Amino acid sequence: MVMPIMEPHPRGYANPVTLRASAALPAAGAWDAAPTESFSVLAQEMTMHFTYTQGDVGGAFDFQLEISIYSIAALVPAGASEWVTMALYAPGPVAAGADSQSRTQREYITYVSQGAAAEDFYFPVQLNKAVERIRCRARESGVVGTPGLLQITAILV
Repeated sequence: MVMPIMEPHPRGYANPVTLRASAALPAAGAWDAAPTESFSVLAQEMTMHFTYTQGDVGGAFDFQLEISIYSIAALVPAGASEWVTMALYAPGPVAAGADSQSRTQREYITYVSQGAAAEDFYFPVQLNKAVERIRCRARESGVVGTPGLLQITAILV
């Protein structure tokens, strides 16, 4: 996609964006302590590309996308979160004459390895030009004593 020269603000990122350099996941199933942040100003959508190599048979990893609508931490209002987590929505049943109760919870996604070789997949995300920064944290969730290797790259358009 060609970005028009008349955009009022610079994008702040250059594709491809490395969200996680290739490295072993943290030990004992802990989440990444300091996930890599990237600006995502004016991005309509993002495609995340994952490459995972299990550390042992049964390897798997979890990932969780976090977004910020604030360009810097100093802009976050008192009591608000700088980073918010992706969520999963489940609509409630509908019955005539009664209100419905739907549910939403923070979400993370698990990928389970199929073999010893490096495996890859992509994950599309809608940003709708409303997200200032992005980051993605990850953890080993299969064999937590033998973490696998994970690399994450994103393309924003």
